[in-house]
Amino acid sequence: MDMKTWDCWMLLLLALPSAFSMAYPQQGSLLYPYGEAHNDLVTETEDDGGTDLIPFSHSFTFFKEIYRSCYVNNNGAISFKQPVTDYTPDAFPIPDLFMICPYWGDVDNERGGSIHYRQTTDETLMKRISDDINKMFEDMDFTSEWAFIATWHEVAYHGTESDKTNTFQVVLTVDGLRSIVMFRYQDIQWTTGTASGGDPHTGLGGTPAQAGFNTDTEYFNIPFSRTEHIINIKSSSNVGIPGLWVFRVDEFKVPGGCTHSDSFLSFGQTMWSDEGCTTQCSCRRSGKVLCEDKKCDEGHICVQSGQYYTCQIDEEDC
Repeated sequence: MDMKTWDCWMLLLLALPSAFSMAYPQQGSLLYPYGEAHNDLVTETEDDGGTDLIPFSHSFTFFKEIYRSCYVNNNGAISFKQPVTDYTPDAFPIPDLFMICPYWGDVDNERGGSIHYRQTTDETLMKRISDDINKMFEDMDFTSEWAFIATWHEVAYHGTESDKTNTFQVVLTVDGLRSIVMFRYQDIQWTTGTASGGDPHTGLGGTPAQAGFNTDTEYFNIPFSRTEHIINIKSSSNVGIPGLWVFRVDEFKVPGGCTHSDSFLSFGQTMWSDEGCTTQCSCRRSGKVLCEDKKCDEGHICVQSGQYYTCQIDEEDC
């Protein structure tokens, strides 16, 4: 049977409440307010769906290209130029695909959850966003003029036979000159739908979710994308606040560390770039990565960690 074909009684059994609730509790939440009370719209309740093209009321610059519209895709991504219905995340780079992915995985909101979005110039929220960004970027002096906010609220995964859901948010904002993107993770309980090889009871395994950016010439991965460790993204950060990742994307800059190849190293972080652990690279406070010839210490072995490698104590020698 086609993995995307399911019996109607299973959909009824596993469906959660409608997207059209009043307002979602925000106390203690990492997320900016969202829901019907904040004039959010919602995507259609459908597997692998999303919105039609959404016109922006303000231009947004993404890797030096100006956009005035986007698609909100149910499967955890905002895209430009074309919608994205693929449910298994491909490894970046992907030719001719322009997208911002807070958590690209096989969302099925027929089985639970809702996807909200709005654009806003609300003064109170603009001030909050500006204050948040200025704490994260040194000497930024950012004054938000507009924001586009998309929130995946308690969304289930395709083929679920559990009550596990994910809640996360992406924010696009501008100050007239600069463009900022924030990924905000409230709760991440699954990584993979069954059509991507995941387990229906755990939402794990197979090809896990991807987080980052992709254009035809540039791309960036949040560490451990498309690995089992992406489940811990809500505990990670580049700005010292678990569950929060912040980027400047008109000209790509990542506060709190260095970019190396297509990923991120925090200040002071050290890793090895090759499977033999012969080249050690470290992120300096200058924002530059310094690489030098250096092997693992005696009694250590080279172990892959995401796209990098680390030297760990050889347990057989203990």
